[in-house]
Amino acid sequence: MLALRPVALSDLPQLRRLARERLLGVTSLVDDEDSLREKILDSLASFAKAEASQGPENYFFVLEDPDSGCLHGCSDILATAGFPEPFYSLRNRPFISSSRELDIQHGVPTLSLCHDLSEQTLLRSFHMDAALAGTPLAQLTSRARLLFIAAHPLRFADSCISEIVGYSTASGHSPFWEAVGQHFFDLPYAEAERLCALQGRGFLVELMPQYPIYIPMLAQPAQDCIGRIHPDAKEACDILVDEGFSPTQYVDLFDAGPTLQGRNHELRSIIQSRVATSYLAAQSGQGRPWLLSNDRLQGFRAIVAPLDEAPGDVTGLDHAMLQALQLEPGDPVRSIAL
Repeated sequence: MLALRPVALSDLPQLRRLARERLLGVTSLVDDEDSLREKILDSLASFAKAEASQGPENYFFVLEDPDSGCLHGCSDILATAGFPEPFYSLRNRPFISSSRELDIQHGVPTLSLCHDLSEQTLLRSFHMDAALAGTPLAQLTSRARLLFIAAHPLRFADSCISEIVGYSTASGHSPFWEAVGQHFFDLPYAEAERLCALQGRGFLVELMPQYPIYIPMLAQPAQDCIGRIHPDAKEACDILVDEGFSPTQYVDLFDAGPTLQGRNHELRSIIQSRVATSYLAAQSGQGRPWLLSNDRLQGFRAIVAPLDEAPGDVTGLDHAMLQALQLEPGDPVRSIAL
């Protein structure tokens, strides 16, 4: 039974494999030992923080097979986007021009550099082994982050955002980057993406134009990329949309992939999950699948498991489920149906 748990420093070698296999454009997960080690250490410090307040913490989770110790996926939560520098995006909105003499008013769509999304909680670093795509374990790896937020609301903002990887070709070319970013950086998309992953977005802002980019002046392939999802990112997007996330007017600086946003009081795994008292009960294995988690901090665990009876004030779990969640009968367990 696979379980989602906080990352450990001993996971570093396997995380490098996951990072090598991740979708181009996931800049929060890069195949660099020093970067991943720092990410792990930051996460360990975040989980160890006793004060329940929102700050620059990141909470990094891995999907593990406890029997083999093999990792099959990962995801994380940045409690506050924009720490220590602003979180930059491109805002897609019309620029209105008018002429009183000609009685003409016209709106031209533009992209403008902004940091409107700073101070919101950012869901990122979602990656799964290809063999698990489309399974309930993908939902576990993504949605369990919201169960963690539900259990520790004071550590996070009142709304969450997530950047969905935008379109690029199989050979790693981004029509949007080639039409916009490459003119200012003279770097291929893949190299610029790696540089951002290692150094942050600050260098982008230093070189990106500070004035609006008029969308009709871009080549049509670049225009078509604005808000377009990479085919391999569709599942990550669909899971969040099912949760209650919606597209916004903001897109990514690199590939113009969409940014989704959801208010915590509207997200299904936060508002509909329920905490009940666990008890030991045999399960047939044929019941409806549920997402289950404990409400701990450093000891957080989450699984997918079939339950014969829907949780109420009490929730029956078999021995394997209790063990995977590191619970004893009588401990609280959080649940939501798939």
